[in-house]
Amino acid sequence: MFEVIDTGADPSDVPVSEAVHAGGLFWSVHVSEDPVTGEPVFGDIETQARRTLQNLEIAIKAAGGSLANVVQMQVFLTERADAPGMNRIYTEFFREPYPVRATVVVKELITPGLRIEVLAHAVLEGA
Repeated sequence: MFEVIDTGADPSDVPVSEAVHAGGLFWSVHVSEDPVTGEPVFGDIETQARRTLQNLEIAIKAAGGSLANVVQMQVFLTERADAPGMNRIYTEFFREPYPVRATVVVKELITPGLRIEVLAHAVLEGA
């Protein structure tokens, strides 16, 4: 069984947990939304990527870890041209050695206007 991490964020209106922890492992999914209101944060890819990764950081800290514990990322972008901007912001949050990462361009995300979604896996044993 797993434990849902309370990040203090506004609960989602869809049947999904924002972050979970089980056996020293952590999984979390994020989009660009205000963590207090749950409202989408629109703007260019750098604005959305920064908010998305800030949300991930909030979640992993609530689980007792840090971004240094992240071992794998999956990044979903709606525009191939957003990859360089996303990478600029990504390096504000992650340093070498970087987590393993897949970056995929998708047709659209569930909320129109959002340009990025991330799924992170981390190891928290000893965190």
